[in-house]
Amino acid sequence: MIREDTYKLKGLRKQLVEELKQKGIQDKRVLQAIENVPRHYFVSAGLEELCYKDQALPTLARQTISQPYTVAYQTQCLDIQKGDKVLEIGTGSGYQAVILAALGAKVYTVERIELLYEHTSALLATFNMDIFCKLGDGTLGWQENAPFDKIIVTAGSPDIPQNLIQQLAVNGKMVIPVGKKDCQTMTLVHKNEENNVRMTYLDTFRFVPLLGEQGWTE
Repeated sequence: MIREDTYKLKGLRKQLVEELKQKGIQDKRVLQAIENVPRHYFVSAGLEELCYKDQALPTLARQTISQPYTVAYQTQCLDIQKGDKVLEIGTGSGYQAVILAALGAKVYTVERIELLYEHTSALLATFNMDIFCKLGDGTLGWQENAPFDKIIVTAGSPDIPQNLIQQLAVNGKMVIPVGKKDCQTMTLVHKNEENNVRMTYLDTFRFVPLLGEQGWTE
């Protein structure tokens, strides 16, 4: 059940947006989405006010909801346009998917943990947005709905899964953290008309490992 969004919580979101600006997030549409989407809908009761601090928080199945800066950073990298078809690998709490949909994207999101999938897909259905959920191995993408204009991976991978490169549309962009299990480099992938890809290496982050056939093993 969706919880109340109080004036106090809305005020805390405004403060969070100002903090994100100071940290380098400048895309006004992304900042507006962060301000509009109540992050506390996606965590356990009792964590409402902590939601508007720039920090990760625990969710179900020993997973986390990424800190707002990370969500904003990855979203800003993709330059989401209205009507973009976006593949998200790692549904998690559902917060990132709703941010993407709030920007006008049609979102296809894949989650490998059944408990998270069941909980989050039910929650996302209450938002009445273009968000479609699948239980499965995210490293394999979602071939039936490819190609995708944008792909966002919300877990750290040892390399870029070839399936995701193949499912990225011509002139599409993918953002994915790549590196070791405990530290990754945010990598922006551009695919050109010759189906070649160009990598841009950005900042260092720490994500949970991307598990699957083309990611990390257990």
